[in-house]
Amino acid sequence: MQFNLVNLKNENLGQLDLSDHIFAGPVRQDILARVVLWQLAKRRAGTHSAKNISAVTGTTKKPWKQKGTGRARQGSLRSVQFRKGAVAHGPVPRSHEHSLTKKVRQFGLRSAIASKREAGNLIIVDNLHVENHRTKEMINTLQNMGIQSALFIDGSAVNESFKSAICNIKNIDALPSIGANVYDILRREKLILTKEAVENLEARLK
Repeated sequence: MQFNLVNLKNENLGQLDLSDHIFAGPVRQDILARVVLWQLAKRRAGTHSAKNISAVTGTTKKPWKQKGTGRARQGSLRSVQFRKGAVAHGPVPRSHEHSLTKKVRQFGLRSAIASKREAGNLIIVDNLHVENHRTKEMINTLQNMGIQSALFIDGSAVNESFKSAICNIKNIDALPSIGANVYDILRREKLILTKEAVENLEARLK
């Protein structure tokens, strides 16, 4: 398929051939949801913890005798019903990560890219080279392109001047092509790819 190629001044530079397999493929919401849940589960620390009865400091002595006191039977002052006692069925440190096949992950990334093209939120630029790293000038550039929320994906590395220019702009992110992922694509309104990023993604998702 043919797609418009522009520069950061929003000037048309002609047409670019894109792979239909990636940019015009089916958009599967269920696959997108599975991949996002997989990504978010991987980033969870899993360090939440609560003390069970064996971890609570205190005596192991029976508080009072079993019968004859008129009070309910108790076996330990460290039990959950007592102040400073244990937590019943509390969280323990564990990994929340689960497996997801490579085929599903790739399908999810293709679906995310295709969803941006389908919604008219895909822009392809020749490169991200800027003359300086002034944030004020970059804000004017983004306004000229009608961009308020976007993810920029460059080639093997993001241009350093561009990265410095956008680092303090809200809702604007930049990643190298190797870091392209479903969650970051979906959380921003527009997806801006460079020519090199398109080549890298087509090689990665062929």
